[in-house]
Amino acid sequence: MIFVDTNYFLRFLLKDVELQHRLAKELFLQGAEGKVSLFTSVIVIFEIYWVLTSFYEKEKEKVLKILEKIFDLEFVKIENKKLLKEALAIYKRANLELEDCYNLALMEKMEIKELKSFDKKLIKQFQNLDFD
Repeated sequence: MIFVDTNYFLRFLLKDVELQHRLAKELFLQGAEGKVSLFTSVIVIFEIYWVLTSFYEKEKEKVLKILEKIFDLEFVKIENKKLLKEALAIYKRANLELEDCYNLALMEKMEIKELKSFDKKLIKQFQNLDFD
């Protein structure tokens, strides 16, 4: 199993450093062909989100498309992928940061029915969760 770090995903998707893009592409091709097993973590997904929104100043729609492309890489095992996809669905419709959306998805999964926060946007979205 090979752990894939943030920069491999970014170089592959952004194609901004030619040599690193080629190396990342080779690794992902090997993964797609079943020659290697690839894995990444929740932290890496959040780092990708952070780099795209802060350093590259990508708009929400572009960030969504990039993260969806990563989730579509069936040959990369992603820690808590289902929960991350649920967070992405909330992020798509809510005016919140991805980390808040992840926490909302986690609260819904765990059926947590009470939230203590000073973040009014988060509280509003929490009140819209469906626990049925």
